[in-house]
This record gives sequence, structure tokens and C-alpha cells, in this order.
Amino acid sequence: MSVLLEGAVAFSVKERSTALLARIPDQLYINGQWQNGTGEPIVVTDPATGRVLKRIQNASAADGARALDAAVAAAVSWAATPARARGEILRRAFDLLQERREDFALLMTLEMGKPIAEANGEVTYGGEFLRWFSEEAVRISGRYGANPEGTGTMVVTHRPVGPCYLITPWNFPLAMATRKIAPALAAGCTVVVKPAELTPLTTLLFVQLLEDAGVPAGVVNVITTTQSQAVSAPIIADPRLRKLSFTGSTVVGRALIAQAAQNVLRTSMELGGNAPFLVFADADIEKAVTGAMLAKFRNTGQACTAANRFIVHASIAEDFSRQLTDRVNALVQGPGTDPRVNLGPLVTDAAVDNIVALVQDALSRGATLLTGGIRPDGPGSFYAPTVLTGVSADSRMVREEIFGPVVGITTFETDEEAIELANDTEYGLIGYIFTNDMTRGHRMIDSIDTGMMGLNTGLVSNAAAPFGGVKQSGLGREGGLEGINEYLSIKYTLIPGS
Repeated sequence: MSVLLEGAVAFSVKERSTALLARIPDQLYINGQWQNGTGEPIVVTDPATGRVLKRIQNASAADGARALDAAVAAAVSWAATPARARGEILRRAFDLLQERREDFALLMTLEMGKPIAEANGEVTYGGEFLRWFSEEAVRISGRYGANPEGTGTMVVTHRPVGPCYLITPWNFPLAMATRKIAPALAAGCTVVVKPAELTPLTTLLFVQLLEDAGVPAGVVNVITTTQSQAVSAPIIADPRLRKLSFTGSTVVGRALIAQAAQNVLRTSMELGGNAPFLVFADADIEKAVTGAMLAKFRNTGQACTAANRFIVHASIAEDFSRQLTDRVNALVQGPGTDPRVNLGPLVTDAAVDNIVALVQDALSRGATLLTGGIRPDGPGSFYAPTVLTGVSADSRMVREEIFGPVVGITTFETDEEAIELANDTEYGLIGYIFTNDMTRGHRMIDSIDTGMMGLNTGLVSNAAAPFGGVKQSGLGREGGLEGINEYLSIKYTLIPGS
């Protein structure tokens, strides 16, 4: 059910929101200056109410070219900046983010819809990339030693790859920006950032923070646009660009990889997912249900890491489904600014339309509806949290990424069947396993084709861990020791012996 803010609480949130939105820059950020774009303004709306939050500048291809010019011009000096200095700027950014966390949390809730508690969690998570890579900046190393033949000395060094183009998604507007910008800056690269047109405000507020932290002009440039292809294509085709990082759908990722191939760009691609959530007969059902609530309903199911296919042993499927349905029915849905709410809207009405179609398709193929399955009346892009059982393998929601608050449950009998069902997808981002048999758990880790795995947990993301997938879920890793390497090239030099 939807919940409305009441009385003084509603007034306080409205006042804070109005004051915050008035402070958000509404221009492009190029070469350390706020500048106008050349297109029609971008209208940013609140998905919980449909009201307009702000109108901001819209970049054209010419604006994108100016942003790349600025990143190229700043590249040599930023690469030559001592690693300690780069790291301390990132650390100052981390500290400033903690001071301004309430602003960032409220802004994400307004433009993306997530509950305020989850938005605060994203501030914590996103901030950790700033802190982690502030420390990694000074740990970029190399090798020095005699070659095996003893005829010379091998010197291996790491250098910034060069100017980067970073394309971020709408669902985690702060964390996806910090996860890309922080390692790039730590490595000594300059960047042009293009946030999603649905949630650009968080990025604009964040680049204002980076400026306050001491990031020099031209090192970070932000272009907001509704003309993604027209703006991105010339940037990617420019031979001065050396790196492309994208988080989004596999369809778009494939097209970007094809464009990047023309100049043999370094690419990082975090693409779609279709995560299996396996619950074995010996699992702790209560723990599995708690994990399912985290893995499915965080961010209203709008996460590439969201559990998509619930594959439950037949002997416990009824008990698991009943307990999960009870938990789902206890969710409070409504505007994320209400602290009582723990399930927000979807990002657009079109996203709701897609969920409606997926659920109807599953029901038409024999699935049983346990709860939900409705589009509530009233404003906002809401869809009731939904649980289905008996979902057939040919249902669309088994093949496609749901990206919404819908659980589809199917059953299995043997471990081999579970593995086959889990791997029966072109995607391979993450999987979840619940079992009390650690031998089985380790066998599943080795058998399930994903880049990440949660064993008896529904939440795995961490700034210190490598995030990424296999198969059609992408290339490269973000976060962890591996994250900074995506922004470094390797140079080998031989010094002959005397």
C-alpha cells in the first residue's frame, strides 16, 4: 500500500527538498566551469509523484567535444601529479561526502525514488570507493629485476591509460559515479562523465563536491544530455580517447563495444544480469528468505545484482514461498522520503508497463500468483511487490532481467538440475546460493558461471571487492585491487647488462 507523509514531517521534507534543489547546479561542467548546453532543457522528475524537480542544461555533440578537449588538455598535468596528492584529493572528497550525506541521500530519493534509508546506504557504499581508491593511488607499483637469461634488467611500470569516457546508469547515481571516477583519478586519468538523463542531479552535486575537494579544472567534466548516441559517438570515435567505461544494458553495451573497437579502446562493461537464487533442501529457510528480501527488493528490484530466478528445492518450496510471501506483504510501499517506507516506486511508468507485461506472460504460462500483481491507483510509478510460483522455463521473466519487485519461483530436485537451471542464461553477473552443506556450497561456487557469488547472503557488493561478470554480463572489474588496473597501461623496458 502507498503511504503519504503527514503534517510537520511532510512540511519539513518539502522545505528541505526545495532548498536542496535550488542549490543543485543546472549546467554542464566543462574545464572547471559551469556552462550552458545547446539543446532543449532536460526535465528531471520525481518517480514517486511525477512532479518536476528541476530543469537542467542539455549537451549537444559540440558540448561533448568541448568536454573531451578539456580532459585531453588536463591529462598530462594530472598524470604527473604525485600519487599522494591525487589520493589526498579523493580522501577529502570522501570526508566532504560524509559531511553532506543528508543532502545526497535526499537527492537520490527525490530523483530516483529509493527509500531514504537505502539512499543513506548508497552514500556509505559510494563513499567507500573514494576512500578505497584514495589509498590505492599510492600503491600503484611495478617490477624491477634481472631477466631469466641474466643478460639485462626488466623494468615494468604502470601508467595512466589516458582520457576516459564514463557512462553511468540511473539506478545507483552516486555509487556508480564514484566507482568509476575514483579509480580513474587515482590512476592519473582525466574523465568525461555522462550520467543517465533520468538521474543527473546527483552527479552534478557530486562534481561540485569534487571541485570543493580540489580536483583541478579539466580533470573531471560532466555532460548531461538526452541525445546519448549523438553525443557519445563522436567522443568514442575521437582517437584522443583511450578508455570507455559503461554500466547499463547488454544491448547498449554491445553497440558501444563495437564503436570502441574502431580505436581499440580499453573497455569496462558492467552489463545486464539474470541472477539465479538457489535454495537447497538443507538451507536455513529463514536465512534464505532474509537473503531473498535483500537480493530482490533492494532498490525496488532495480539492480543488476537483483535475484531474478528463484530456484528452490521442491521439498521446501512451499515453506519458502509462504515465508517469503509473509515478508513481502509486510513491505510498506510509497514515496521514499517517508521514513516508514521500505519499497519505493519504479523509475518510470514505462518500467511499470514492462513489469506488468512480464507478470501477465508468466501467469498465461501457468504461474500462480501468491501476492501482488497489481498496479496501485494514484500518482507515481508504482507496482505492488509480487510473488509467483510455478514459473515455467519459457516465461519471459526467466529469460529477461525483471528490474522490478517481482519474485518468480521454480523448483528443482537434484544438484545437477539446479546447476543446469542456474547456468541456462546468456548472462553471468552474480548468483546466490543457500545451503548449510559447505562442500555443496564450494561445488556450486565452482559450477555456477558468474563473476560474483553470494553464499548464504543476499548482499555482496563491497568497494574492496572486484565487481563484474562473465558471458553477456560484461568485461573488466570495478572496485577492489583489480579496479585501478582498468585505468592503467603496462610498459616494459629492457636495460641490457654490461
